[in-house]
Amino acid sequence: MSSLFKHLNHPQAKNCFMSNKFYRMTMRMNIDCNGCYRKIRRALLQMQELESHLIEKKQCRVSVCGVFIPQDVAIRLRKKTNRRVEILEIKEVDMDPESNKDQKPS
Repeated sequence: MSSLFKHLNHPQAKNCFMSNKFYRMTMRMNIDCNGCYRKIRRALLQMQELESHLIEKKQCRVSVCGVFIPQDVAIRLRKKTNRRVEILEIKEVDMDPESNKDQKPS
């Protein structure tokens, strides 16, 4: 099966690795000026799979939330902004409706 999807750009290969996980990822990026801030913001807004983002200019941190593959988002952000991206934290939350049935409502 792996020889069938040699290239990750193949549409079926992407579907094979997609998960139903909601991720919150925090990255460190160098945000020196307003131009750097705008470049990062523009790149984040172009990514359709991201639901929300937060850019903390003073702490040089970028947080993103959504259903995505964290490594792919970091790589695309690196390519679009031409800035080093360091992943600080990745938290995942399962969005399966079946898993929420086990929890008691409060």
